[in-house]
Amino acid sequence: MKLLTYKTQDTEPRLGFIHNNQVIDMEDFGEISNFPLPNDMLDLIDMGYEIIAEITEMISETPENFFEEICYEMDEVTILAPIPKPRKNIIGIGLNYTEHVAESARTLDTTGKLPQKPIIFSKPPTTVTSTNTEIIKNTKLTEQLDWEVELAVVIGKKGKYVAKEDAMDYVFGYTVINDISARDCRREGQWIVSKGQDTFAPMGPILVTKDEIENPHNLNLSLKVNGVEKQNSNTKFLLFNINDLIEDLSIVFTLEPGDIIATGTPSGVGAGRNPQEWLYDGDVVEASVEGIGTIVNTVKEI
Repeated sequence: MKLLTYKTQDTEPRLGFIHNNQVIDMEDFGEISNFPLPNDMLDLIDMGYEIIAEITEMISETPENFFEEICYEMDEVTILAPIPKPRKNIIGIGLNYTEHVAESARTLDTTGKLPQKPIIFSKPPTTVTSTNTEIIKNTKLTEQLDWEVELAVVIGKKGKYVAKEDAMDYVFGYTVINDISARDCRREGQWIVSKGQDTFAPMGPILVTKDEIENPHNLNLSLKVNGVEKQNSNTKFLLFNINDLIEDLSIVFTLEPGDIIATGTPSGVGAGRNPQEWLYDGDVVEASVEGIGTIVNTVKEI
């Protein structure tokens, strides 16, 4: 199922799903189906992944004319981040593609050795923004604004000490994140100032439930700046795959429904180029993951 958070000129943010290239309001669909459904993504995730199969079955049993009163054309809605206000920090994973490890060692203060365990950092909920919004470059803080396309995993149920082979049972779905990074804002090896500024986590455009992604470890991901390709790789090159990450993270802390894991970026970031490249006022950044979609954002200097 392709889920999204959206709004119209007349509504506050609402939960919907895409059906026949139209946006169907989830709560309204619940009303016509006599099955109460929420109007918030986190509330839906809290119902458990099993609800997706029930909704899918209800959709298949609903006459098409029933959707007419509760649908919008795609160009009638504003698409928001799938989870506009995460309950907790986004979990970020650093140096999780081999070639990115190498390019970071050339230009940043990293060793070049392959991590033996996942490198974990976080991004506050206020970093989240949606497609077709601005990435704010605060010129008082940074002159080295960089891009990082990533596959993001959304957790569907509470997990502690999750075995690697059971990890996928804890996944609800997937989305795209651009892990915007201010390379000159790292402090003594700590990354949160570099990674955690407002608007530094464009996310979306939708959340795709895991049943629609046959193999999350074989997805192309790419990024363009002003139409020029900068990153192009595949999740099969993850150093620690999703199973590894869920196992490791759940040892460190309890994973909960709605938690978001940004799984890392491949090579091609601006800091790794010769000469280095940065984002400037007016630059347009497009981050894409196969099977999910593309988020488009414009840099705004303040």
